[in-house]
Amino acid sequence: MHKSESLEQEDAREDASDLKTAQDPLTESATKTPFWKHLGPGLITGVADDDPSGIGTYSIAGAQFGYGLVWLAPFTIPLVIVVQEMSGRIGSITGEGLAAVIKKHYPRGILLGAVALLFLANVINVWADLNVMAASAQMLFGFSFTLWLTVIALGTITLLILIPYKSYVRYLKWLCLALLAYVVTALLPGVKHNWGAIVHHIVLPHWQPDFGYLMAVVGYLGTTISPYCFFWQAGETVEEEIAHGIEVEPGHRLFPVAESEIRAIRADTVTGMVISQVIAFFIMICTAATLHASGHTEINTAQDAARALLPLGKSAYWLFTIGILGAGLLGIPTLAGSAAYALAETFGWRYGLYRRFRRARGFYLTIVAVIVMGYLLNFIPGISPVKALLYAAVMNGAVAPPLIVLLMLICNNPAIVGERRNSRLTNLLGSFAVLTMTVAILLLFWGLATGKT
Repeated sequence: MHKSESLEQEDAREDASDLKTAQDPLTESATKTPFWKHLGPGLITGVADDDPSGIGTYSIAGAQFGYGLVWLAPFTIPLVIVVQEMSGRIGSITGEGLAAVIKKHYPRGILLGAVALLFLANVINVWADLNVMAASAQMLFGFSFTLWLTVIALGTITLLILIPYKSYVRYLKWLCLALLAYVVTALLPGVKHNWGAIVHHIVLPHWQPDFGYLMAVVGYLGTTISPYCFFWQAGETVEEEIAHGIEVEPGHRLFPVAESEIRAIRADTVTGMVISQVIAFFIMICTAATLHASGHTEINTAQDAARALLPLGKSAYWLFTIGILGAGLLGIPTLAGSAAYALAETFGWRYGLYRRFRRARGFYLTIVAVIVMGYLLNFIPGISPVKALLYAAVMNGAVAPPLIVLLMLICNNPAIVGERRNSRLTNLLGSFAVLTMTVAILLLFWGLATGKT
């Protein structure tokens, strides 16, 4: 009896220690803090959304179809904002991650199905991201692909376990500034754009009923409206509230959600998603004006993709590699972390990136397992690094629609979100996202089955 009480007391002290490490000192109420101080989960999700899979997919779109797919950037902005805002709102209102909410309010079969879809899509995404990261490092520094693959996988695991995630992100997010090279390249005087054609393709998109076009559309939608981002933003919103003292641990808010918190989540989400799609737009027009214009429409290697930045001179390969590595080192923890949130909430494990490894072993071992499985898939021969990114994006596009439907059910359930249910506009845009992605993936599968694309 005394031994049991002693263990419980020790457990409580450890939880308090984890909490103290996670929390930031506040000089004013968290609910009254200006919105820009709350930029975090939405912004990081937006940056992570431009992971290597995103960069590869946007590059392929521009190289193969020129300006033909630039309409997708403004088209997806309201859709991805709505979906991600629902995810953040669920985390804030309930104080729990998405899987924990599904577990409480819906049949177990729905929970297991959602987690299984997420896990499968994330492993494939990690495989593709590791692949092109290793290929990019090999292009620049030499040595073998396997060596770089191993170093990157082990390095990512080590960083996540040994370094607090908030510190990890604080530094690595600056590597992603290398993606601004696409903006600079696209706007160089020597890079000629037909801005009239760009505007025309945005205002009056031209649909092409062929396999490559459909695959690029599905890949774009899948890499932008990605299932892992749903679970990640909900989980990270909870951790952010713990850091600000709004709740002591997942599921234990100290006071009801305030309207200012909801506004902050929306502002954070809008900021992250707009930045994500601005980068996507410039990657497409940059590759269209450099690779597509010169006849290089096939991208199969990291070197092929990096040629889009050659107008910047010898630094092109450096900037491409830094951008890919920075995006990957942020994206892979997001992919593996979202799967770990979902699995830990499903099985009731202690979780949280603010906790130390020995306090959340199941959570961290899930992260390790996702990265290791993605690592091992890279030894399957015959798939080009950049094409693997597109295939991973298409997988996300197929998995996303049922999960968006689940998000909408949750956000319209008064037993979960109370009076903070979806507006008519949110429901309309969410339904449109589901319809668009479902029709696109069905057309793609129909074309594959009939050979008519």
